[in-house]
Amino acid sequence: MVGQREVDGGENGEVSNPRREFGEALRDARELRPAGKWTQAQLAREVRTSSSMISRIEGGDLPIPGNLPSIFDQVFATDGKFKRLYELIQADGFPAHSRRRIGLEPHAVAIAEWTQTVVPGLLQTEGYARALFRAGDPRAGDREISAMLTARLARQDVFKRSSPPDFSAVLCESVIRRTVGGPDVMRDQLAALLAQGARHTSVVQVLPLTAGCHGLMDGTMSILTPPDGAIIVYTEGIRSGAIIEDPGSVRELARSYDVLTASALSPDASACLILTHMEAL
Repeated sequence: MVGQREVDGGENGEVSNPRREFGEALRDARELRPAGKWTQAQLAREVRTSSSMISRIEGGDLPIPGNLPSIFDQVFATDGKFKRLYELIQADGFPAHSRRRIGLEPHAVAIAEWTQTVVPGLLQTEGYARALFRAGDPRAGDREISAMLTARLARQDVFKRSSPPDFSAVLCESVIRRTVGGPDVMRDQLAALLAQGARHTSVVQVLPLTAGCHGLMDGTMSILTPPDGAIIVYTEGIRSGAIIEDPGSVRELARSYDVLTASALSPDASACLILTHMEAL
């Protein structure tokens, strides 16, 4: 488990920099290796990347490819240390109000999503996410956009686990009707939704616009079930979000989600509607 100091800062209250901590840990592991110090080039050969990549990671100067942390843990036998540091980096790339949710996500055994505005981050394609980031911050530079994309797409590694979470998503029909990033980008995004819905551990449904009023019209919501079974709910507005753990509130919101799944189109009918919109683009 990641210690509180790693999350909140050092002993003197200094705010930690997860990317710098990752780089320092990698340099220490390489230089203090019990079997003998490796150069950056030697480590690069061992993990099948470039020495410049290792140099930039150690300098805290580059988005870290999602496959490398687990490889570093294998090479240095560090029992998941680099994976945990990488999760901190991912969380640090998101607004403060969503960091705890992002930290819980990789370990969840079940995830349920409701959205009436955009495709959930866990299901976004690179092109779709890029268009959202550009629209949300027109002044952001290419490097900043690239870092945000890396963080968002890395969240999808949760589906690559040997035992992925049970996943459910209900999308308002407006989500699949709204063209984000142009026809080609949107077509790819809708295809990705169809692919997700075809997974044995996933259910994707569309709530038709004719469904009328319901209890979750005020915003988006995620329900996460960690391994200990203590369900939490995360709700989000335009620039705000909240973790809800009160048992009564969680039950009420979970019931509202159940009503949505009952009101939404079946998974097969949802797939047909998504395919219809995809073919029309």
